[in-house]
Amino acid sequence: MHRLPDFSAIIFDMDGLVLDTETTYVAAWQQAARVMGYEFPEAFCLSMSGLHSNVVEQRLLDFCGAGFNLDTFFRLSADFWRRHINAHGINTKKGFDQLIALIAELEIPYCLATNSPKVNAYQCLESAGIEDVFSTVVTRDHVRQGKPEPEIFLKAAELLDVDIRRCLVVEDSHAGIEAASRAGAFSVLIPSVLPVDPLTAGLCDVMMEDLAQLADLIGAGKWALETASVDPN
Repeated sequence: MHRLPDFSAIIFDMDGLVLDTETTYVAAWQQAARVMGYEFPEAFCLSMSGLHSNVVEQRLLDFCGAGFNLDTFFRLSADFWRRHINAHGINTKKGFDQLIALIAELEIPYCLATNSPKVNAYQCLESAGIEDVFSTVVTRDHVRQGKPEPEIFLKAAELLDVDIRRCLVVEDSHAGIEAASRAGAFSVLIPSVLPVDPLTAGLCDVMMEDLAQLADLIGAGKWALETASVDPN
């Protein structure tokens, strides 16, 4: 049975955790690659989820060869991505609405902390129709180093005015879980890519299937607390 510690705030990742952006990125990358004469397997695209941009660039060069034009690729993929989300939008992940409604009811502070640049993060939130859900958003532009460095989560905790050790960090990638661990937060892994890397599974504090399961667990904890507080006499 999963257990959560006492906590005072929740910090959410965005890509692959709150938003189903992985499918949009994979589609854009594959289209851009085909235009340039390459085929990118879905697994190859997903393997770079949550990684630093310089690591992504090196993996692209390793896969395609040193002559691969990164500037052209990123320009094309960005164009295809914008076309895709303009036409189809972005879906939230299973259980998101349920969890947000619950933590709002319980008045638990929460925020978003993403490796994405600010402009991309807000574009994604708007495309998903949840641009007003997060009053606090920490992006890659707000820190010197992104995940797996812990700075994003430490900044998020500071803005929430909650000790990072009292925060649940909910993540889907290894880079995010590593950052949460290094920050000193309690980490909840909800993987967006299967199978789960054993290193990631071993580093997280608890692993769940989706946000709905996390909502159920928090809701059960609330019920248990209310029951225990009732005086039988």
